[in-house]
Amino acid sequence: MTTDVEILKQQACAVVDLMATELIEISHDIHDHPELNFQEHYAAERLARAATKHGLDTTIGAYGVATGFAAEHGNGPTVAIVCEYDALPGIGHGCGHNVIAAAGIGAALAATAVCDSAGGSVRLLGTPAEEGGGGKISMGRNGAFDGLAVAMMVHPADADLSTIDAIAIQQLLVEYTGRASHAAAAPQYGRNALDAAVMGYIGVAALRQHIAPTERVHGIFLTAGDKPNIVPRESSMDWYVRSDTIATLQPLKSRVLACLEAGALSCGCTMTHQWDDRPYADMLTNGPLVASYVTNSAMLGRIVQDPRECGHAVVGSTDMGNVSHLVPSIHPMIAIAPQGTAIHTEDFATYARSHSADKAILDAAKAMVMTAIDFWTSAQRQALVAEVFSRENSSTNVL
Repeated sequence: MTTDVEILKQQACAVVDLMATELIEISHDIHDHPELNFQEHYAAERLARAATKHGLDTTIGAYGVATGFAAEHGNGPTVAIVCEYDALPGIGHGCGHNVIAAAGIGAALAATAVCDSAGGSVRLLGTPAEEGGGGKISMGRNGAFDGLAVAMMVHPADADLSTIDAIAIQQLLVEYTGRASHAAAAPQYGRNALDAAVMGYIGVAALRQHIAPTERVHGIFLTAGDKPNIVPRESSMDWYVRSDTIATLQPLKSRVLACLEAGALSCGCTMTHQWDDRPYADMLTNGPLVASYVTNSAMLGRIVQDPRECGHAVVGSTDMGNVSHLVPSIHPMIAIAPQGTAIHTEDFATYARSHSADKAILDAAKAMVMTAIDFWTSAQRQALVAEVFSRENSSTNVL
């Protein structure tokens, strides 16, 4: 006998199917118009226009971010469907955020169609600048994730996985100042800021031998002098420091900074530094919520694996990690490319506008809305999700 929950799921999936052509067109359109952090005006307007067209009144510039958007419908426990839509410099949608955006719109509109019957609410959130800009953090500081029961999004990858292995990250900008002099006529009067940066880099390179295998530190030179015959007066660097959790990130930051400061000391230069004020936290995947997603994905023919069990993981950092410390969250990965195809590559950008990506949009939208229905229609599941979140969440401030 067909249950009420099954009927609601069928109705929601039918909404996604009716919108299939439109959702795929949205994905392709955003893919064809890549925009960087906080510049995603085209994508935000395209997505907001589609949501409003289908009856979900949507506000652009929501929660104090110009290229963010939001909409809400229903009266009950609120499930947030999160969209991303920024691109990468040089390779466009090499992270497939066009797929995330289209799937998110599809899931939100399908959820809107059934949430009154299911006894819940849906909040659609367009969150820009995931690629290092921390759009979710900026919106979160203005209340975007207040009053939520759960939050979810689905990210494209080379496999169907229950979660991203998201580790904490914080960006560090460093500037060295020395003294300019003629490099041939009077080198003794110079204090080489480039040498200071190089010595700092070497110090971090040595440090890498003695950090946890899961930790990562990587940086680039931004400026390195003007001409070879002038002792460089100024140099600057951009570093990413990553650790397993937002808590273990703190001591690693101190060790990295000590290496960079030693470079300045060894060359008679001074150093200033600035940590970005939007560090990304690790991802806390809510077990009961993701179990529902895995079951619903199986109904669609997708076998979602746990990366800890299958030995295949996608490692990175995301501001969805911050959200997961505020509200029970999931961030599963959905396959759009052959296994071994890394995200943030030109190859992955090509797959983000392929038939496999188009199919993933529809499957992700359906899996998310069915997971929302499971949550809305079960007081026991709601309690379990909240209990696990309370037990596993830390008290770390992530905003």
